[in-house]
Amino acid sequence: MTAPLPLFPLSTVLFPGARLPLRIFESRYLDMVRECLRNETGFGVVWRMDTDPAELGGHARIGTEAIIQDFATLEDGLLGIECRGQRRFVVRSTTARDNGLLIGQVDWLKDLPAAAIAPHHGALQALMREIQSHKELSAEVSADAEDAVSLGFGLAAVLPIDLPRAQNLLEMTDAHQRLDALLDMIDSALDNESSA
Repeated sequence: MTAPLPLFPLSTVLFPGARLPLRIFESRYLDMVRECLRNETGFGVVWRMDTDPAELGGHARIGTEAIIQDFATLEDGLLGIECRGQRRFVVRSTTARDNGLLIGQVDWLKDLPAAAIAPHHGALQALMREIQSHKELSAEVSADAEDAVSLGFGLAAVLPIDLPRAQNLLEMTDAHQRLDALLDMIDSALDNESSA
């Protein structure tokens, strides 16, 4: 059954467990934040695929719910919010409020069951543990290196991956397929580095 969710198209792909700091200045998004805080609900982050977020088809169909964890007035007077990615969803349709805020009718994607790490993904596990040993990087993502689902989302959130590939990783439903894709990306990057 679909549920209404305010959408915030951004030039980023948000993964479950990932941190998302935002500066809010448009009135439609200030209203959205007030509504989310009042109702203790989240909003949907979808990758904005073109310059006009209100344009039909201008954003990805699969996104991630963002939950506001903290907020403050920034030095420049704008509202700063700290969010964390939660559940994934698929947008079935959208309408726009009078103020331009997009409201999506979404279906929540079922959380994938925790999965053990396959032996050939051990290097990715080691990489995540290394990332988690650095204070600045560990704050960026909440991930469990022992769970294939969490590991895949966590690495996808912190590694430098272009937006189309990041969106593809978000949309995958098989945790081991996501880890295989990440391994291929890392191997490819290392090959390019060594041949440069």
